[in-house]
Amino acid sequence: MQEDSVRSPSYTVACDDYVHVVEFSPFSSGVPASLLAYGGNQYVVVGTCFFQEEDMDIEGVEFNVLRAFHHEARVDALAWSPESRLDRIPKIRFCTAAADRRLRLLTSDLQDKHEVKVMEGHTSYINHLVFEPTEGKQIASVSDDHTCRVWDLDGNESTTLRLCSPGISVCWHPEEVFKLMVAEKKGTIRFYDLVAHQAILSLDCGQSPLMSADWCLTNTIKVGAVAGNDWLIWDITRSSYPQEKRPAHKDKARLFKWSRANENLFATTGCPGKISSQLLIHHLGHPQPVMIGSASVGSGLSWHRTLPLCVIGCDRKLCFWMTEM
Repeated sequence: MQEDSVRSPSYTVACDDYVHVVEFSPFSSGVPASLLAYGGNQYVVVGTCFFQEEDMDIEGVEFNVLRAFHHEARVDALAWSPESRLDRIPKIRFCTAAADRRLRLLTSDLQDKHEVKVMEGHTSYINHLVFEPTEGKQIASVSDDHTCRVWDLDGNESTTLRLCSPGISVCWHPEEVFKLMVAEKKGTIRFYDLVAHQAILSLDCGQSPLMSADWCLTNTIKVGAVAGNDWLIWDITRSSYPQEKRPAHKDKARLFKWSRANENLFATTGCPGKISSQLLIHHLGHPQPVMIGSASVGSGLSWHRTLPLCVIGCDRKLCFWMTEM
């Protein structure tokens, strides 16, 4: 694909500062709009997004800030709790990982009740975290300290899984609460049984460093990852080696995320360059990317819960790309 086929974002939202991480809530908010959080140096902003694809009366995107939270350190990762809802009595709950190696669990009623619980235990950089998706009573986090840790909402560590290299990504099975996927930098992806505290299946990239991996939650036999310059896809019922592998980013790939709206759609980003980061949207039926985007020093990547739309954080803005399917 030629450089001139790079597509501008479908929508943008202005922010006050550099956006380091951005996440749509993967859960229903109880209202038509979707919850979205973004964070950077010492702040997290929580808002709602509503797009013209969801309501003809909206022009482009309608973004409403619900609350800005002060955060003591730079936000490196963020995960939403399924308990976050805006119907009935509004309640927001999310967890962050910060540059100071701590997790912070934030709970707010968006009025005057606001609680932060700090969780300590990791001894190095925390790369990724996720809530248990059915009830949200547990959080799993992975770190450069070669551990995956599972925490309860009181901040107690209930499980520690020892890894062979830095933990890069962690995903929870959408229905089976005892199944956890952990991806390691050296190129191994393991599935753990949290009752037996042991691995039940492993996948091999055949290359390293593995930078990001994701479990397709709409079809859990599919796993995707990026390692080196390539994206890789597994069918876990067929082989521990990838079924498909293609070069994607010449400047090394950084993130891999499955769409929540279409099990054949996924996005990858390149490592942030000096000026811009590349976003590629791929479809499993197409040999070439179906869309190319570019963002100034982009970071973070997240898909909308029901639309084929993804977001990247940039310098003082959020960039959204809608994929025509």
